[in-house]
Amino acid sequence: MRPVSPLGLADELHAVAAAFERAVLPVDLVMRVDTVVIGAGIVGLSVAREIARSGREVLVAERGGHIGSETSSRNSEVLHSGIYYPRKSLKARLCVVGRELLAAYCASRDIPHRWTGKLVLAVSRAEVSALDGYETLGLANGVVGLRRLGPAEVRALEPNVTCVAALYSPASGIVDSHSLMTSLWGDLQAAGGEVVFHSEVESGMRTADGFELCVAGESIACGRLVNCAGLAAPAIASRLAGCADRHTPRPYFARGHYFSLSGPAPFRRLVYPIAEAAGLGIHATLDLAGKVRFGPDIEWCAKADYSFDAGRRDQFVAAIRKYYPALEPDQLQPDYVGVRPKIVGPGEAAADFRIDGPSSHGVPGLVHLYGIESPGLTACLAIGKRVYDLLNDDG
Repeated sequence: MRPVSPLGLADELHAVAAAFERAVLPVDLVMRVDTVVIGAGIVGLSVAREIARSGREVLVAERGGHIGSETSSRNSEVLHSGIYYPRKSLKARLCVVGRELLAAYCASRDIPHRWTGKLVLAVSRAEVSALDGYETLGLANGVVGLRRLGPAEVRALEPNVTCVAALYSPASGIVDSHSLMTSLWGDLQAAGGEVVFHSEVESGMRTADGFELCVAGESIACGRLVNCAGLAAPAIASRLAGCADRHTPRPYFARGHYFSLSGPAPFRRLVYPIAEAAGLGIHATLDLAGKVRFGPDIEWCAKADYSFDAGRRDQFVAAIRKYYPALEPDQLQPDYVGVRPKIVGPGEAAADFRIDGPSSHGVPGLVHLYGIESPGLTACLAIGKRVYDLLNDDG
């Protein structure tokens, strides 16, 4: 795998041009590629890979210095089964299909992953109806293997867990997201595509035959453009002149802390409480080494902020002890912070993924992806196929 380049955009573009067997244009002309994908997170890499494998020329513009340096590397690394999402929603359909695609892909590429299974817990009688809802949604969405468990059955699986009932989803697991992204990046390069780093899209405009972008001070023209910028996707959309700003959603940022657990792991499976309004609650996940991590919480903020507030420990302890009463506060150690790209704010119902193609906004060759949070990791390959189909339908 080619290491991250320390070079600036101009030098990267020279390398890309050579890879495409094309001379670099004079500085007073515009470099042109077939397709530009904005953002080299797991979704952007999946989209770019899918397009490049069809034989098209693809350039990925990434504002950071590495692939997946924001949302894609600051999450729970969970592979979801599809029990939380309304029937026929994009989240439901792409999660279920994406899980199957990703299971096959990880197995074929020896990407570290494990199907741990997940317990979703009702810790009071009042929460049992929520399990009914998850089970109904899961069955409607085609999730296989769901089972309702009583407290004794839960204790047999996870002796340290306390609840009155649970829904068990065996089709849930964990993945090494960094290995996954590296593999997708390798596939993209093998198909002739490239990622250029430190390359923020500063502005752009619609042209007669596509788009012209200013990327880190350099001009790039393309026939097709895919905005996979995650947290910055609405901001990027607003920078594209002539591309129907009225369709761009307002961005919201939901910061979430993760604490790691010191000492031996008390669980062998993923352990989730009933979901809260803006997320899935402070749940327990595992990494592939067996380390337990709790999170995320919800803290609405005006912009992406990755600073850690260790003062939130007491809030975590209170939430976790509802299902793991043996927790001692000093076992929780600050780990990291992630920020989820929301397109609805506090108190609003959860939004579906928005994958807006030409039929949504009326601009040929353009696709915007908004609000791609959980289950975006699970759905990444399915999202790539959907974007490819939208562009292919557009010609």
